[in-house]
Amino acid sequence: MGLLVACSHGDDEPQIQAGTKASMGVLETTDLHTNVLSYDYFKLAEDKSFGFERTLTLINAARKEFPNTLLIDNGDTIQGSALADYQALISPLACDQTLAMYKAMNAAGYDGGGIGNHEFNYGLPYLAQVTGNKFDVAGMPELSAQKNCAGPKFPQVLANIYSVKSKAPLFQPYKVFTKTITATTPDGKEVKVPVKVGIIGFTPPTILNWDKRWLDGKLYTVGIKEAAEKFVPEMRAAGADIVIAISHGGLDNSTYSPTMENGNYYLSQVPGIDAMLIGHSHQTFPDANSTLPQFNLPGVDKAKGTVNGVPTVMANFWGKHLGVIGFSLSYDGKKWVIDKSKTTVQARGIQNADKTFVAADTSVASLIDTEHKATINYVKTPIGSADFRMSSYFADIGDASAIQIVNQAQADYVANYIKTSLPQYAGLPVLSVSAPFKSGFGGGNDFTDVAAGNIAINNAADLYLYPNTLYAVKVSGGDIKNWLETAAKRFNQIDPAKTTEQALISNFPGYNFDMFTSKDISYEIDVTQPQGSRITNLKYKGAALSATQEFVVATNNYRASGGGSFPGLDGSKTIFASPDANRDVLIQYIKTVKSLTGAANGSDRSWRFAKVSVQGPVTFKSSAGKLPLAQAAGLNVSVLRDDDGSGKNLSVYAIDLSK
Repeated sequence: MGLLVACSHGDDEPQIQAGTKASMGVLETTDLHTNVLSYDYFKLAEDKSFGFERTLTLINAARKEFPNTLLIDNGDTIQGSALADYQALISPLACDQTLAMYKAMNAAGYDGGGIGNHEFNYGLPYLAQVTGNKFDVAGMPELSAQKNCAGPKFPQVLANIYSVKSKAPLFQPYKVFTKTITATTPDGKEVKVPVKVGIIGFTPPTILNWDKRWLDGKLYTVGIKEAAEKFVPEMRAAGADIVIAISHGGLDNSTYSPTMENGNYYLSQVPGIDAMLIGHSHQTFPDANSTLPQFNLPGVDKAKGTVNGVPTVMANFWGKHLGVIGFSLSYDGKKWVIDKSKTTVQARGIQNADKTFVAADTSVASLIDTEHKATINYVKTPIGSADFRMSSYFADIGDASAIQIVNQAQADYVANYIKTSLPQYAGLPVLSVSAPFKSGFGGGNDFTDVAAGNIAINNAADLYLYPNTLYAVKVSGGDIKNWLETAAKRFNQIDPAKTTEQALISNFPGYNFDMFTSKDISYEIDVTQPQGSRITNLKYKGAALSATQEFVVATNNYRASGGGSFPGLDGSKTIFASPDANRDVLIQYIKTVKSLTGAANGSDRSWRFAKVSVQGPVTFKSSAGKLPLAQAAGLNVSVLRDDDGSGKNLSVYAIDLSK
């Protein structure tokens, strides 16, 4: 990047001829979450659908397309993968070492970066160290006693987070620097000229709740709108030709609050901002076909990529996309002016039209080879043990062995959070639902199966397949009944009088078959009834569940926000949107419990099929040769055919619904 300065164009700088024109590409990465390589450390396998090594291929292509580029990261960069945890918690980085993610970004030549909410997950001393900063905050040594540690080679900015102790911003709020660009004079000559770029950063004020244990009493926040109104004029006064807001958040047009999580709708209305690079939501913008509420607000153009007229991009997550804003600049004799009619905004994916993926840039893997190999060894290291096998082969008919531990981890996390940060819900019972994410859709090998014995971190991916985040919703007993009625669409309606075979399982996805696994709640599913009328004997602590009783239910962001179209679950009932992944919550819970037992962690069935006599066989498919597991779980199952004929290692089983 160019010389770092903060002054207006001086006499010592090249004279720029009026009418000189240039084009510039502003490139955004966001929510990389230390996915440096296209590698899933949980599955111990390559996954070409993500990874900075592929984003870099898009970056290099954009640099060939635009004569001038700025490369900027939006944050949520240093946390979120096993590699990140390894460097932060298992083999902590020395002061003179650079994070693997920053090594790759330094080599890629970033011009600047923002700070996301997940940057705070490992605490302030770690954040100061790995970003090469010193923080004047309570609980840390005086500034003179803090070391100068290695950080990224690009400036990082954050304007809305302040130290309680010093009343000063934690990071520099903004940076104005000179970028030397290639431009064309009115008579067609190519020239090298300066343009002054200003970057300013914002993170969700909700970090004070999400990372309360690290930040309470140490930091305070100001609204992103207020911070921008203060600093953007300063940036302009310092000579910034272009002002780029790096704001880690999405869009929300509900009444503005200085503590709102996704305040960029209002940030876009602050005068003097030329572009917004946004993130946090793990979504793609622009996207003309998006049905997401945040991209269908008044003043948001989801095709052109503008928010209240401001060019805006959100580049998905994990390096799956690169945000590209194209500017056309002209010099009017005093300053650079952006021709808004020629601005373009795109989110470019690493997946090609034919569903293949762009090639990885091979320079990245060699940079972090040592860290990568060490992380693989780490995820194979035991974090606990179990005296029982956790599998989903018979989850559809009641085996809770692979579901209960997930529900316990989720409920424990939410109950603890309510205790410390949401006391208004302290009187409500906390329940949890999860689903058998792997239930045979891909054949006999597509089931969760964690053997008894040591449990390693990569086993957690088998127990929790998706990279969801933990959410909590406040619901009524009536909502719970509707929730379970929807989940019971997993089953076909069975005719008791039929003498021929009837398949029990419908086309309703297994990942939507939410279930409780708790001694506190019990219910039956009557599969002879039509959809919507199947849940019977629904009880809480032995008494009929009241339709008006209130509960908190731990689930995931997908379900709480409307995924699966469950009645009433549309985002409006969410009381806590955790920044933590369900899988990470599960890993931490297993580390805490250490020794799992079938009696305490794998045998609480909340539900049974209502007893009914059926004249013919009621069948379902599962992996071949697993009958002893069903019998050990107390399920009334027999093998009808060892091979279902599909060539996918599936058997046809029958269940006796009369017992």
